Amino acid sequence: MEENHSGACLCGAVRFKARGELREVVACHCSQCRRQTGHFLAATNVADDQLTLEGEDNLRWYRASTFARRGFCGTCGSVMFWKADSETYTSITAGTFDKPTGMKLAYHIFCQDKGDYYEIDDGLPAYDVSPPGLVVAGN
Repeated sequence: MEENHSGACLCGAVRFKARGELREVVACHCSQCRRQTGHFLAATNVADDQLTLEGEDNLRWYRASTFARRGFCGTCGSVMFWKADSETYTSITAGTFDKPTGMKLAYHIFCQDKGDYYEIDDGLPAYDVSPPGLVVAGN
């Protein structure tokens, strides 16, 4: 049976449906994610051909690096997506999914850049930058 997931921004102006298996959730502590979210960003991803958007005219994209962009709702400002230009998948913030998600946090990345007001002490793997093979803004 194929997995189906749905979610939305805070105001509901942008909704999405993701079909198929999602990647484990990764927590990114880089300065870009911290500045965009106010803390750290937790996201999974799905193949582009398995992602359907509703209210796409309300979605805004911000190019925060030379090879990726960040998607957010232009109405309520909810952080929703991260998309590398060269990849065929889109990262989706874990908090935007409707429950139950069935997702689990797997590891932390860019821990050397984390905020100085919290500790990462959940026992999950924590990388100073990112593990090999994971395409992120800092690679």
